[in-house]
Amino acid sequence: MLRQLLLLALAVVVVAPFAWMVTTSLKDYADVYRPPYLWPQEFHVGNYGRAWDAAPFAGYYVNSLIMTGGILVGHVMLDTLAAYAFARLRFPLRNTLFLVLVATMLVPQFVTVLPAYDLVIRLGWYDSYAALIVPRMADVFGIVVLRAFMASIPAELDDAARLDGAGPWRSLWSVTLPLCRPALATVGMFSFLYAWNDFLWPLLVTSDDTHRTIQLGLSTFSSKYGTYPELLMAGTVTAAVPALVIFLFLQRAFIRGVASTGLK
Repeated sequence: MLRQLLLLALAVVVVAPFAWMVTTSLKDYADVYRPPYLWPQEFHVGNYGRAWDAAPFAGYYVNSLIMTGGILVGHVMLDTLAAYAFARLRFPLRNTLFLVLVATMLVPQFVTVLPAYDLVIRLGWYDSYAALIVPRMADVFGIVVLRAFMASIPAELDDAARLDGAGPWRSLWSVTLPLCRPALATVGMFSFLYAWNDFLWPLLVTSDDTHRTIQLGLSTFSSKYGTYPELLMAGTVTAAVPALVIFLFLQRAFIRGVASTGLK
């Protein structure tokens, strides 16, 4: 009984902010700060249309999808290749290089932003999709997760493929990748959330609405004259829909991947 009560309390803590976000998006401005704070006295579904028309959100959505798709493909491809090399191939200083790679996870993101921004400027990529995607196409976290999963796969499978004449590429494609689907779903889910919700990097490398993302578009509802919480929450709900849809499709593989790689 105590366990169920604790789980129920935890569920309330997790769900309450989302419930407040959705209900606030259905209120008018005066109703936002009027008790009861959670349930609207009158539903204003038109807030979603007003929020969508307040800025070029269709363009923001397209930019976010392009950026997130590029980063997601880069993470899955490059992280998989690096993880397979560290898990299966034998080369000098393999373990040392992997430890150095893992150590980079301790470096705060803000330390690497300035060099990355300077490189983007020197390459002439400012305010372009290349600036949004290329500097973030590989991820150490994904490499670590995939390497741990690949290391748990019996090496005898690769040995059997090698006896059949398969090289490293064939072994990766035909043997390892089909077994790594849960881990790939985990990496893909985290990569999607990381890219879709990113605010700082798109803010630095874009200057107009041509390449701005949905997260930057939400700042439309905040200005020096005040904030429109009902429109901000309506835009936030709209921005959260793709992440929820992706999770619903990948939740089983995601949970299996998290459990298989030992993440809590």
